[in-house]
Amino acid sequence: MSFRTFYSDYETEIWFAILLLAAVVASDCFAGLIPADLYENGISQILNGCVATVSLAGAWLVARHHKDIRARKVWAGVLLVWAVLATLLLMRLIVYNSERSDVGLISLRGWELVVGNIYAWLLLLYPAEVLRPGSLTLKRTVLHMLPVFIIAALNYWLPIDLRWMLAIYPVMLVVFLTSHIRAYRRWCEENYSKMDDIDVQWIWRYLTMFLISGGQYIVLSFSTTQAHLFTQQWLLLLMLAYSTEQIVFRADPWTMMRSTRHKEEQTVAKPEASGEEDGDAGEWSSYKAALEQWMEREKPYCNPEFRLLDLCEVLPLNRTYLSQFINTEYGCSFYQLVTNYRIEEAKRLMDENPEMKLQDISEQCGFSSPVVFSRIFSRETGMTPREWNTKLDNS
Repeated sequence: MSFRTFYSDYETEIWFAILLLAAVVASDCFAGLIPADLYENGISQILNGCVATVSLAGAWLVARHHKDIRARKVWAGVLLVWAVLATLLLMRLIVYNSERSDVGLISLRGWELVVGNIYAWLLLLYPAEVLRPGSLTLKRTVLHMLPVFIIAALNYWLPIDLRWMLAIYPVMLVVFLTSHIRAYRRWCEENYSKMDDIDVQWIWRYLTMFLISGGQYIVLSFSTTQAHLFTQQWLLLLMLAYSTEQIVFRADPWTMMRSTRHKEEQTVAKPEASGEEDGDAGEWSSYKAALEQWMEREKPYCNPEFRLLDLCEVLPLNRTYLSQFINTEYGCSFYQLVTNYRIEEAKRLMDENPEMKLQDISEQCGFSSPVVFSRIFSRETGMTPREWNTKLDNS
């Protein structure tokens, strides 16, 4: 994948990371100007109260509207845990009027880093379940956290400092998760005709927030200033609030697939449709001709919600063999196939109607917005729609 293609696919995510990093740096600079008493007796308590409130409200909202989705249940549980933790800390600060912990004031001890790893692990439960539904089991959970306790024990018994390993272990967990993103994106592209409302980009943003927060925690673990603690608190609040909003209102591809499962149940699963034997090749060819006639005649790709299982209207195959058929006959995913049809339709419209607005073209071709249309058109053709029109005018 070239840098241009990568930037085109993840432009929003790249700018999200840049702006968040800039905000973290600015926050550290600003927090250094806050008087210690004001932070201890006011700002810190407010931030902890906000974390508790947002977590509790978010857990209720997610559980109320998405109680049948396992990944959302996981996130609701994570929010409940954070609500309890924030409430206990707030009670410690207000009711018992105790001093704050040493976090951010002196370097952390091994057991404190173990607790930090557990907190980080909680935040990784949701993406782990989203990327591989059903894979989040008690056994895997124990295996993921086992190295943390082993390192902590070695740090205690051996005359060497292993705290840095505990500090960076959450980053290793993120690297493990990102190894599944490519397969997850491939699955989405094999089943859906658009990616802008799918969780792929959202998961990148979530992991970006986690990594920046984790990096801030590493700095915090070995720092002697409360500025980093202030940044860590509002960063956690932002992550919980923003993530809850995204999780509640974004579409879940696995759930959308279940909603169309009845189409798949009404189709025939071809037992040995490999496309390699002469008989199978002839049948694949007849399916390809039928599909192309249907695509030209009905233009289903103009519907932004067009999905792989919609092909069941013309091909008697289930989802697995539909995907295999597309890959075998066209050498690409369903998403790329539909994108090619949409791009060709856009070219036809611009050729026949040079004055047509991008908004109208994107709507008629099945793109979700003019911005998405321009980005995909530029990626596929090497020029913007405006440049394409100019080329047509000059030819």
